[in-house]
Amino acid sequence: MNPLLQEIRQCTICASSLPLGPNPVVSAHSDSKIVVIGQAPGSVVHQTGVPWDDASGNRLRDWLGVTEDVFYTPEIFALIPMGFCYPGKGRSGDLPPRPECAPKWHGELLSQIHHPQLILLIGTYAQQYYLGNRRKSTLTETVKNYMTYSPDYLPLPHPSPRNNIWLKKNPWFESEVIDSLRHQVKSIINS
Repeated sequence: MNPLLQEIRQCTICASSLPLGPNPVVSAHSDSKIVVIGQAPGSVVHQTGVPWDDASGNRLRDWLGVTEDVFYTPEIFALIPMGFCYPGKGRSGDLPPRPECAPKWHGELLSQIHHPQLILLIGTYAQQYYLGNRRKSTLTETVKNYMTYSPDYLPLPHPSPRNNIWLKKNPWFESEVIDSLRHQVKSIINS
């Protein structure tokens, strides 16, 4: 796994499209139990090089019911974005993840994680890529029907503060999905 992670961290295939240059951010181990597939690093994560080292990461860890120490233990959590580098700013937030990363790296990376027990698909980009035509017409419907994708995947909205309105409009998410997620995570970590 380490040679592959090193190769990913040295990747420059889309360097000319990255406003801050390449800085691929990924964390994984062949024994990772839970795989978190997110969007792409934000500008803060680009600076620190630590996955989910921002407000979105704080909320995600809260949803999971884990501490930073547990979250950043690669034998427990693999942290794999759809795009490994910060894609730049768009009109209403960060640009979409670069399209080169997932096809180039995800297959090999996931094949080297021996027995993942849970794969979280965070946000529309991960859900489009992994669920394809199995996903529902909206992210809300996909997340609401999360049991449809079990045991392979668990779709979640992005934990960004930009989604506060979505969370307020969909109280079932916290009461149902997060409760189920925390139970699964706790069971996996303690197994």
